[in-house]
Amino acid sequence: MTQEARRRTGLDEQAVLLVAGVADLAVSTLGTALSTVRGLLRRSDTAELAAQAEHDLMARGRLVLDRYATVPPAHLEVLARHALARRSADGG
Repeated sequence: MTQEARRRTGLDEQAVLLVAGVADLAVSTLGTALSTVRGLLRRSDTAELAAQAEHDLMARGRLVLDRYATVPPAHLEVLARHALARRSADGG
């Protein structure tokens, strides 16, 4: 077997191991999530918990929109303001 063939086999093996690891992580995470959902459904304050989660998600969404929706001033506008401030500071 040539070195290139060994390297290819090694990469194939790594890919299979990586996919298997990701699949195991997904199954494990899904199992944990289902257990959490079952536990939440057994609670007596589920409606209150859902309302609080909705409020938290809305607040988080508001923060994200505030962070990304505001447009910073144009670069040339900032330079023009600096030039005007410098002119007025120099007296003319």
